Amino acid sequence: MSGLTIRNLSTGYLPQRPCVRDVDLRVEKGTITCLLGPNGAGKTTLLLSLAGLIPRFSGDVVVDGLDVVPGRPRDAVRSGMVLVPDDRALFRELSTIDNVRLAVHDRRRRSGAVDEMLEYFPALEKRLRVAAGRLSGGEQQMLAIARAILQQPKVLLIDELSMGLAPVIVDEILSVLRRLVQEREMSVLLVEQHVRLALDVADRAAVLVHGSVVLAEAAATLAADPGRIEHAYLGSVQHDGSVQHNGSVQHNGKESRTTADT
Repeated sequence: MSGLTIRNLSTGYLPQRPCVRDVDLRVEKGTITCLLGPNGAGKTTLLLSLAGLIPRFSGDVVVDGLDVVPGRPRDAVRSGMVLVPDDRALFRELSTIDNVRLAVHDRRRRSGAVDEMLEYFPALEKRLRVAAGRLSGGEQQMLAIARAILQQPKVLLIDELSMGLAPVIVDEILSVLRRLVQEREMSVLLVEQHVRLALDVADRAAVLVHGSVVLAEAAATLAADPGRIEHAYLGSVQHDGSVQHNGSVQHNGKESRTTADT
């Protein structure tokens, strides 16, 4: 079975109090699944567990039919899973070109690494000698994804791709992501705060609430019926007829922010 399969996975920081419980999820080869949910639902925790960075208390993770050993980042990478975290995990004092070369463990591929990156992110060509910490947020996200792609993943895990970025940059990066999925037949599990944007780019969507998957459906189906997502996690109807969201209140389609959480 190709792609990513998660079966009955529980994870977190304390075995007696798992943040994520009994998750079943499937990401087919060559597709994008977006993972939605309110703040604190366990989305990042799930990605960290898949990447082997925090313990897996129970359950199985399978990539292209092979079991992934829990809690060991090296084994997660060897299985073909690569994480782009929300902080992008760049070497901020090193140049863009050095960040790219360090992402390639096979020395025979390093000479072509920059050209491979520029094929997808030509905007970085004039920034090759600039320290990663001095790049714009969009450029840093491009570099982070490029570093991940250079590791030739079977499964790409991306946490909060659009966070802090201008819409035009997000659209550009998402266009590249779709191209990568089609050309390389990767499986992508994308955690994204903007629901409509996520549903537009994804093939399937899953909603995580209080550490459990409460809804999993074709993204197009959910985009056509947004009320199902609202009922799943975006809020509950208030006495004044508004919809209470996590961090916002939406009145007749207009949203007013109450927190800055992401």
